[in-house]
Amino acid sequence: MKLNSSLFDSIRVKPDKERQQQARNPQCEWEGCNKPGTHRAPKGRDREGQYFHFCVDHVRLYNKSYNYFSGMDDETVRTYQRDSVTGHRPTWKMGVNSATGAQRDGSRSTLNEDAYDDPHDFFNGAQTGRANRQAPRRKVLALEKRSFEALNLSTTARGQEIKSRYKELVKLHHPDANGGDRSSEDRLREIIQAYNTLKKAGLC
Repeated sequence: MKLNSSLFDSIRVKPDKERQQQARNPQCEWEGCNKPGTHRAPKGRDREGQYFHFCVDHVRLYNKSYNYFSGMDDETVRTYQRDSVTGHRPTWKMGVNSATGAQRDGSRSTLNEDAYDDPHDFFNGAQTGRANRQAPRRKVLALEKRSFEALNLSTTARGQEIKSRYKELVKLHHPDANGGDRSSEDRLREIIQAYNTLKKAGLC
């Protein structure tokens, strides 16, 4: 057999499994141990992403004694656990940074009012804009309109104005106020019925 044959150029020696294992897994970092470090173990707080390499026996021993909060007092541990809910990011109370909160504090907004178009008044005047807007009036029904007419009131009258007019008209048309004259009883009935209609509608 010729040793200088071209066939020797394509021969590759497969490394044994032990050498492959040693290449993939460094030696166990436990003092005095020569086994391969097949298992990773975290190095601890403030060293996130860094690991020790131990054999299976020593990683078990390490995990039994591992304490992430080692060196921290109880109050610091509670604070850490509370902050971990938000990923240790700062948080604020609801409404602290809102425009309305700034107005209550008397501080001015940093937004330039001329730099944007705000047709719905989202940013400017959350208080004043709301005060300038009027609640939409509901439509007056035909029966309610007739009741307003019976009391000689406009359809915009509400509450105390309706009550005052009702009392005034009852005193005017009641038979006792007219010496027992019953000629205006129909008008009195109309007034009472009109008032009851408006009252049921929640207008007075």
